[in-house]
Amino acid sequence: MSVIFHKNTQTFHICNAYVSDILCIMQNGQIENLYYGKAIRDKEDFSYLHEEGMRSQMSVCVPEPGILSMQYTKQEYPVYGKGDYRSPAMTIRQENGSEIVDFKYVSHEIFPGKKPLKGLPAVYTESEEEADTLEIRLHDSVIDTDLILSYTVFRDYPVITRNARIEHKGNSKIRLEGMMSASVEFPDMDYEIVQLSGAWSRERYIKTRKLEMGIQAIQGLAGTCSSAEQNPFLALKRPGTTEDIGEVYGFSLVYSGNFLAQAEVSTFDMTRVMMGIHPQGFSWELNSGEEFQTPEVVMVYSDRGLNGMSQTYHRLFRTRLMRGKWRDQARPILLNNWEATYFDFDEEKILHIAKKAKEVGVELFVLDDGWFGTRNDDYQGLGDWFVNRNKLPDGIAGLSRKIEDMGLKFGLWVELEMVNKNSDCYREHPDWLISAPDRFESHARHQHVLDFSRQEVVDYIYDSITKILEESSISYIKWDMNRYMTEPFSRTAKPEDQGKTMHKYILGVYDLYRRLTERFPDILFESCASGGARFDPGLMYYAPQTWTSDDTDGGERQKIQYGTSLVYPIVSMGSHVSAVPNHQLYRKTPLSTRANVAYFGTFGYELDLNLLSEEEIEEVKEQICFMKNYRHLIQVEGDFYRIMSPFEGNDTAWMVVSRDKKQAVAAFYQRLNKVNASWLRMKFRGLDEEQLYEVKWDEQVLRAYGNELMYAGIPIDREILNKKGGDFASVLYTLEAVQELS
Repeated sequence: MSVIFHKNTQTFHICNAYVSDILCIMQNGQIENLYYGKAIRDKEDFSYLHEEGMRSQMSVCVPEPGILSMQYTKQEYPVYGKGDYRSPAMTIRQENGSEIVDFKYVSHEIFPGKKPLKGLPAVYTESEEEADTLEIRLHDSVIDTDLILSYTVFRDYPVITRNARIEHKGNSKIRLEGMMSASVEFPDMDYEIVQLSGAWSRERYIKTRKLEMGIQAIQGLAGTCSSAEQNPFLALKRPGTTEDIGEVYGFSLVYSGNFLAQAEVSTFDMTRVMMGIHPQGFSWELNSGEEFQTPEVVMVYSDRGLNGMSQTYHRLFRTRLMRGKWRDQARPILLNNWEATYFDFDEEKILHIAKKAKEVGVELFVLDDGWFGTRNDDYQGLGDWFVNRNKLPDGIAGLSRKIEDMGLKFGLWVELEMVNKNSDCYREHPDWLISAPDRFESHARHQHVLDFSRQEVVDYIYDSITKILEESSISYIKWDMNRYMTEPFSRTAKPEDQGKTMHKYILGVYDLYRRLTERFPDILFESCASGGARFDPGLMYYAPQTWTSDDTDGGERQKIQYGTSLVYPIVSMGSHVSAVPNHQLYRKTPLSTRANVAYFGTFGYELDLNLLSEEEIEEVKEQICFMKNYRHLIQVEGDFYRIMSPFEGNDTAWMVVSRDKKQAVAAFYQRLNKVNASWLRMKFRGLDEEQLYEVKWDEQVLRAYGNELMYAGIPIDREILNKKGGDFASVLYTLEAVQELS
């Protein structure tokens, strides 16, 4: 077992070969954390790790002569009002107005495997041997309520997952006004906090700052998604930690709605990390017999730097968060018509673009926005999921079969959670909007949010889109979501239930995803949210890839994809080659660089290939051939290494190495060209030091051992970069293991 309970010392040791988490039952019945970090050998008694002593202003929470204080104790699930003056993991308002609770240990259960979370996405196991789970049950006798803290440790990963559940048994109502998924305490503050922050078209930039006394937090309050501004992830790393060396603690929330992730440092240098649903706008009343389940936090420990943390997240999320047919498959090379036509298309134009896509080797054609209702611009049509026969006289069913007759698969764009006021859907159901009575109904992109907290709304959308999917031949769905929530109010909810609206909305999104993916298991779903505003583990459970950003510029995408890779596997990143000048930045980058960036993702095109020159078309054919040869390595089988950061200098580099270290693909990218510049070398990562490799790049071939390639590296020829245009030039390397000649 990976969970050990020492009865004599009332100690739990959650552990494997990589990580240890040591808990104990304190004399007041609450749970203390004694240690979390690199794996240590088990023994009966770790009580010496408890630190306590009399201090000024200390409130003692046990009878004399005890001196236990919650203010200076590393608690597993802290509450406010019992002498701890830091932020609580949970707030429960009782009928008499009190928020004071006291959950004491009652029992625990240790079992193999991992239970699913009701209504929520979570990582999973396929056999009981993969993981062990500890559930600790605590009880508050005054309100007759149980708190269940759940821990799962994976045997082959430095991973522990956490969640919490409330089961209310008492006769009086209680109201949850905040409930985190996990709280983790560290005895010191010698860390830097790492987060992924940004905005539309510059999502998930890496931001690092020194941890200081007080609260450092990130949050998402977008309602409909985790947001483009902040990602539901943070990490603590020791100063001096790099991509390859040093300690890192990662925290990732498997959730797509409002979230809070914060690190609070006390004036005694203790650090408390908490993560879960944001308490703003959240209020959940529980009657007797009802329960509430929090989302899951996936905690990763690495003593191999940020790359070590990332590779753990990549493997776990790709194999035990993603599900279904596409989990273990390389993705089809697609062409999307959005930047080629926007709303201005008809069937003839679409077939013309698709025909050229087939000629160059594309496998999947995707029809984007503008095919339904009266959708000729973004002022109208959302919510009306029936075909615009003026554009497509034979409907989606007819078009999809014509595309398939060409030898291509067919995909379709939808935005199922939104409605325009100029639509039949709104005219028939004006009360389906999320909006507050007698208040102005804020709009964004001329659209409004449907109330997915209501089952009848979810059912209506499910029935509408299912009809299209059943009568057509569709292999791929791009599910977009182009605005945040405002005026969060549900027209049919009781006043006391309005605090449930935003969480129930996300549960409604999950429910629709679940029903559609179960009904159409062969369809590849890609999530999208005005670019990458919903790039989170919650959606990855249903849709194994996400449109990474609306910014398709070959230079800016290096930052976006580099930052995204901190947590998310590169197979989850929707990445396309688009036209120049780029539609977001009006920048021109070489066609080769645009492809060299897009290779490290799902790969596709976002343009009209008919507008390219013959020379460019030949280059596109070569790009598609390359991706078909290497996509299984890049997307399924390889480990991703970050080498040079675009956030730290002019250059970016990364690579993918097969698990057996026999094959690799690497790329170097230059931002701006330099005059009379100094020498530069590409130093690879993750290779077998004793293996001889054949390295190919730019019509050059070199044979060298792994240790040479990693420690000495290969000089980068700046003349080659100049010939490629200088600014935004790139070099692509392939490495194959070879036998030495006898």
